[in-house]
Amino acid sequence: MKSDRLLSILLFLQTRGRVPARELADRLEVSVRTVYRDVESLSAAGVPVYAERGRHGGIALLPGYRTDVTGLTADEARALFVLATGSTHADLGLDGALGSALHKVMAALPAPHRPAAEATSRRILVDPVRWLSGPGGGHEGADVGELQAAVFTDRRLRLRYRHGGQEQLRTYTVDPYGLVAKAGVWYLVADRRARPRLFRADRMAAVTVTADAVRRRAGVELADAWEVLRREVEERPADLRVTATVRRSRLDLFLRILGPLLAAPPSGDDPAVVELRLPELRAARSLLSFGADVEVLSPEEVRADLARVAAATAELYGGRAAAP
Repeated sequence: MKSDRLLSILLFLQTRGRVPARELADRLEVSVRTVYRDVESLSAAGVPVYAERGRHGGIALLPGYRTDVTGLTADEARALFVLATGSTHADLGLDGALGSALHKVMAALPAPHRPAAEATSRRILVDPVRWLSGPGGGHEGADVGELQAAVFTDRRLRLRYRHGGQEQLRTYTVDPYGLVAKAGVWYLVADRRARPRLFRADRMAAVTVTADAVRRRAGVELADAWEVLRREVEERPADLRVTATVRRSRLDLFLRILGPLLAAPPSGDDPAVVELRLPELRAARSLLSFGADVEVLSPEEVRADLARVAAATAELYGGRAAAP
């Protein structure tokens, strides 16, 4: 619609200053002639916009003119730019609309709030899709607010970090890209020795901001580094084949949670027989959440591991008197 196009021109000029007519035409996917007609319409509506022709010309607003979004605090402006991963909006067909909307909001923000809002959009991502398995936390870890502040300093960070299944702390010096909330679990995405790495916030015993400026790879943003790391985790070879039975009354729930790991459609009546492809032995422990409704038939090493975990859990709770 023309009204949307006029608003887009106005807000884009407010953000960029003088812009060549050809650049506006390409961005709006219209002809240069249409852009000049839109400029005339804005001028007729009282907007102080003008066009300068020539090699160094362009379209601009008179200095000092701006539209504004009033009432937004700095934290509110930053909150608007905490973005979900691109696939979330693409699934809804809204990826193009998201970029357009954020461009309009950025242009309308009070100038003092723009740097923080832009930094937030580049340093924080939300990915709502849960990973099926992964090492658990079990420790309090770093405060996410303090970790965010450290990331925004654009300095190298020194981490005291505990890997899954280990108690020993290790020290890493890293170059942070930003933070990702993966289904409620916070991760630091950073380079270590120019290679992307993933660090869980709940495994960080200490985070120190160093005096050294961050050394990110040229042209790489948080979303780029996260995509590489996400694929490494999700596309890890699933070499462990597990056969199990599932009670029919729980099969729908089982398939909603573990459906992507099925090696073949379920067979049999009640219980149904399923075959899963898992990346590692520990991933099968998620089956314990179904209790006696799921029984692993093979391989024996998985049955033995689940039996050990179940026995340890039973001993933990059976060996203590119930609280009054």
